[in-house]
Amino acid sequence: MKEQVRVMLRTGSLEDAELAKEHLERLVQESKQPETTRLYRTICRWWKEIEVLIVTGATTGKVEANNTSIKHIKRTGRGFTNTTNYTTRIMLRSAARTAVNHP
Repeated sequence: MKEQVRVMLRTGSLEDAELAKEHLERLVQESKQPETTRLYRTICRWWKEIEVLIVTGATTGKVEANNTSIKHIKRTGRGFTNTTNYTTRIMLRSAARTAVNHP
């Protein structure tokens, strides 16, 4: 199932994605497992957004990574009380990561 979802998300066209989705539906019906049925229903509910991903290739991965970094800074800060220091630490971490990734 997981691999079929990955195949579906890696397709280059909406027609191929639709075929992969149909194949996934057959696998779900054959498995008769509640987990796979829920997964397929979720994919159907999010299908418009999945189509956008397939067409544009755009994701929120970088934003999610930044949010995770900010949460980590907050956790390790043990309760910053000065908002300016908190913001400065976030900006410094972001600048350091940018410098490493773009020498």
